[in-house]
Amino acid sequence: MDTFLFIIELLGTVAFAASGALTGIEKRMDIFGVAILGVVTAVGGGIIRDLVIGITPPKAFQDPVYLIVALVVSVVLFFPAVRRPLARSQKLFDTTRLLMDAAGLGIFTVTGITTAIGQANCRSVLLLFFVGMLTGTGGGVLRDILAGDMPYIFRKHIYASASLAGAGVFLLCRLILPQSVAALIGIAVVMIIRFAAAHFEWNLPRAQSVWKSE
Repeated sequence: MDTFLFIIELLGTVAFAASGALTGIEKRMDIFGVAILGVVTAVGGGIIRDLVIGITPPKAFQDPVYLIVALVVSVVLFFPAVRRPLARSQKLFDTTRLLMDAAGLGIFTVTGITTAIGQANCRSVLLLFFVGMLTGTGGGVLRDILAGDMPYIFRKHIYASASLAGAGVFLLCRLILPQSVAALIGIAVVMIIRFAAAHFEWNLPRAQSVWKSE
């Protein structure tokens, strides 16, 4: 399971780093800004998770491979020759970013829970749900704040809810299935919900302004 967890964490790091870097590129940031946005998106949620459950220093600093991978992905995407296929179509660009973001959300939701159980001995179901969602969404929140946007989880389709659904499915499946299989199912649930929400434009109810237009 350790090898499997390491592999999917690397995949999640690549996905979220790409998501952050593409946001920086869309904002026309310089290479430093693109790199910072990619790295923060990739490891930000994990750092917040580790601080919450008492892992210090956070895993991202104990094993810099995640930081290095995120940095390399972000810098590589900065170069026009690499991202030229995405530049041909706004739809392709948005679809790629959605895919990367959904994959990162699903993977880090699951790995956040497994880290909390395996390394911090967390057993509270409420805490595990919170930690899974925090790990999955934390990097994206930091990305949006640094990019000058309202955090994605508060404005666009179903996001945090998809993380919570995947966390619940993973926690249930791991009771009866091998943990690696349960993890893949949990990740798939998050991604399917995110894709469906984007395609059908599902949203949670939004608050209406208390001010009436003149």
